[in-house]
Amino acid sequence: MTEKLSTSSLILYIKERFHNTADLFVEEMEWKGESAIICYFSVLTEGSTLNEQIEILRKRAEDGLPDWGETGASKVLPFSMSTMVDAVCVGSVAVIFPKTNQLLKITIPNITVRSPDEPANETVIRGAHEGFVESNDKNISLIRKHLAIPDIVVKNLQLGNVTNTKVTYIYIESIADKEVVQEVKYRLENINAPKIYSIGQIEDYLEDSVWSPFPQFLNTERSDRVVANLLEGKIVIFTDQSSTALIAPVSFLSFYESPDDFNGRVLVGTFYRILRVLSFMIAIFLPAFYIAVVGFHSEILPFEISQKVKVAVQDIPYRPLIEALIVEVFIEIIREAAIRLPTPIGPTIGIVGGLVIGDAIVNAGLVSNLMVIVVAMTAIASFVVPSFEMNMTIRMIRFPFMLAASLFGFFGIAIATLILFIHLLNQSSLNQPYLSPVVPFDPSRFKNIIFRVPYYKNHKQQQTFTHGGDNKKDGEET
Repeated sequence: MTEKLSTSSLILYIKERFHNTADLFVEEMEWKGESAIICYFSVLTEGSTLNEQIEILRKRAEDGLPDWGETGASKVLPFSMSTMVDAVCVGSVAVIFPKTNQLLKITIPNITVRSPDEPANETVIRGAHEGFVESNDKNISLIRKHLAIPDIVVKNLQLGNVTNTKVTYIYIESIADKEVVQEVKYRLENINAPKIYSIGQIEDYLEDSVWSPFPQFLNTERSDRVVANLLEGKIVIFTDQSSTALIAPVSFLSFYESPDDFNGRVLVGTFYRILRVLSFMIAIFLPAFYIAVVGFHSEILPFEISQKVKVAVQDIPYRPLIEALIVEVFIEIIREAAIRLPTPIGPTIGIVGGLVIGDAIVNAGLVSNLMVIVVAMTAIASFVVPSFEMNMTIRMIRFPFMLAASLFGFFGIAIATLILFIHLLNQSSLNQPYLSPVVPFDPSRFKNIIFRVPYYKNHKQQQTFTHGGDNKKDGEET
């Protein structure tokens, strides 16, 4: 009677601990002639599989096996309320034995996870069309499918005293820098925030300089990009709440590389990689250059072009900086609206906004045709970069360059460029130099960063077709 009362009291306490939530299943059950308590969330557990697993474990216990509870899906632990709560919250089943003070933990979660489709925000031309999902186990399985090697190391930890968010970091033991691995481990273990629920929060805690506009982690949902970076010795971080992977350490030029560069022709990959770097220059300097020329240095233009520029801007009622800001702000508003609206409506907003900027504003005399052309080229150039985070950075830092050009002309652009270069020199990603391999300069790595180097080895191909009169045997080198 005492055991029955103790079991009933424990059941009531468990229900109160979970605030009598409707999806909690907690009941008394018989186990080898004694009472036990089974507890789990019905929405996170597969019922039919649970019954089969319990019958297997019950049979092992009745047969007197010493390790009856130790299987691939179950484990016996000392009972404590915190252990039970943690097990149930992550989707496991807790079977409590009050008499022996033991806890049987059965892991058979039934958590809804979408299929690994192609990432919507990263276009794949050639390569794996599998994107990550909101499940660390699924994401790790994708990586292990690509890399069937034993050197992949997976480390798990939980962050947030309230949310208990599962965080996983992955690296290849034989390639990754041991100091970088220890740095990632140290920074993750020292996150003391009570609520961690997004990958962006973890990125803030791990970054070397959170106030810098330049990202220090590469965000991606592409499995082939993660695999390529793992093979370079980098570390990948996942959370169960996000399909985005964080890759570090990275350099500035890492954001201008795409996995598609390595799946196409050598010269084509090299050309587009250089084109992306040039687009960075255009996106930052073109509006500032136009403002400086119109406001200070119109004499550098050929006479014919100078005349057209003067005709275009003579009726504009304010300075080129205000003119540029009007068009830039309109473009940012249109872009934000197109992103936030549902997919069928987004393109319509872009078309309407383009007509408003390209026709109505010019006809109203608020901006010139040349300014519309410059801002449009700037916007297109900023979208060339494969990384969304770097894309946002480029669009933001062009405004200080425009202000400097409006105040001091070319001299202001030179000062802003110097400040930007100094800032990049002082940046780092997990204590690794951000401008590597440019500063410090490494010729071998610099070649691989700028140019898409061929994979082949310099061996002669086996001879298949012989020319007339050629008596050499097949396979003999010429």
